[in-house]
Amino acid sequence: MNKPFQFKEFTVQQDRCAMKIGTDGVLLGAWVPIKESVISVLDIGTGTGVIALMAAQRCHAEIIDALEIDADAYEQAVENFEESFWGDRLFCYHASFQEFVEEIEDTYDLLISNPPFYVEEYKSSDLKRDIARFEDALPFEHLLTGGAKLLSDKGQFALILPYKEEERILTIAEQAGLFPQKITRVKGTPSSEIKRSLLLLGKERQYFEPDELIIENSRHQYTQAYINLTKDFYVKM
Repeated sequence: MNKPFQFKEFTVQQDRCAMKIGTDGVLLGAWVPIKESVISVLDIGTGTGVIALMAAQRCHAEIIDALEIDADAYEQAVENFEESFWGDRLFCYHASFQEFVEEIEDTYDLLISNPPFYVEEYKSSDLKRDIARFEDALPFEHLLTGGAKLLSDKGQFALILPYKEEERILTIAEQAGLFPQKITRVKGTPSSEIKRSLLLLGKERQYFEPDELIIENSRHQYTQAYINLTKDFYVKM
């Protein structure tokens, strides 16, 4: 698991990060709609830096910032950024989200976060992995209230979370003045239960119908929709 992860246009070193490259982060980085008008992006809890790197590959935003609280992950993300084609546009801050919101006066056109969300599971003996995985370190109330403050008027905030948390998160978002503008519910196979929700939030209410994404038809037989979404990134797609 500590081996570098090779994407089509960049490589991610991950030996010092508690959370390795996983489907959730790549799915979010590929799914998030990025408008032509987006000038500034912030990846909250960047870990290896993969979502920020995907955003850099996908768009011409002048500023792609990332935020990471863990010192080792922060250093690794910085190195991954510097080794990429887009090092001049990528910058990582070493701080908690709460500190960052207090300090920063700028706003962003796009926020992206694959947040810690294992709320109910028992904690392990690995503190770093727990911080990366558990909601205690960054409660959704803080994430959404701070996110609303950091968003430009027409900005959007993209998240991935467990489907069972969707309703609760949308309630918290509305209290923070953020409303759903796109929802994609993710299933592993056609017959499995919905596992994840991809949410796009903004300051304006919009009418839309949630859609669905299925990852595999059967073991390692990926659906065309999933291939289309991720083929610019995964080497073997």
